[in-house]
Amino acid sequence: MENQQHRDRTQEMLKWVHHTFPQLAPRVAWNQPMYTDHGTFIIGFSVAKHHLAVAPERAGIVRFSAEILRAGYDHSKQLMRIRWIDPVDYELLRKMIQYNITDKADCSAFWRKPEENAG
Repeated sequence: MENQQHRDRTQEMLKWVHHTFPQLAPRVAWNQPMYTDHGTFIIGFSVAKHHLAVAPERAGIVRFSAEILRAGYDHSKQLMRIRWIDPVDYELLRKMIQYNITDKADCSAFWRKPEENAG
């Protein structure tokens, strides 16, 4: 990551996840930082030129679509985008992570099954 402000902001966000959800295991896969719980994917992050992407799987995007838009972010089917110039809505991020932890408590696979990600 070339931009120091983007690097600092990304590290701040990852530290927040680590301190808020210490039970989650950090890992890097597909060259992106992510967090897992009992071997199942909870949330991932990726950096782009104009935004930081937050990926809670499609089920998380579907569940929080209205809140994502209210926070001033946009989203695709798989991720929401937080522009570098926008503040981070940590309460929304906390809800998304907690939703995945709770919803995937009995999940033994890394990803949800396609029918569980429908929306």
